[in-house]
Amino acid sequence: MRIRVRRTGGFAGIERSAEVEVSGPEWESLASAVLAEGDGATRGVPDGFSYEITVDDRTLRCGDPHLTDAQRTLVTRVLKEGA
Repeated sequence: MRIRVRRTGGFAGIERSAEVEVSGPEWESLASAVLAEGDGATRGVPDGFSYEITVDDRTLRCGDPHLTDAQRTLVTRVLKEGA
């Protein structure tokens, strides 16, 4: 499974993205939870981060401070491991 996270916004407006190719039940469970929550395309806060999460061919958008626990966990792991 290929997971890509793109983060934009923030005070400095610096974009950051990472992509990982993963397998295993822990990753699959986390990705499934994020996709099941649907697109959280809600208006963020000024200077907050916006995220675009793509799992294989499905993309959703979400933003701080409205990330769910699963979204935050996935974003953190992908940005860390894909660096």
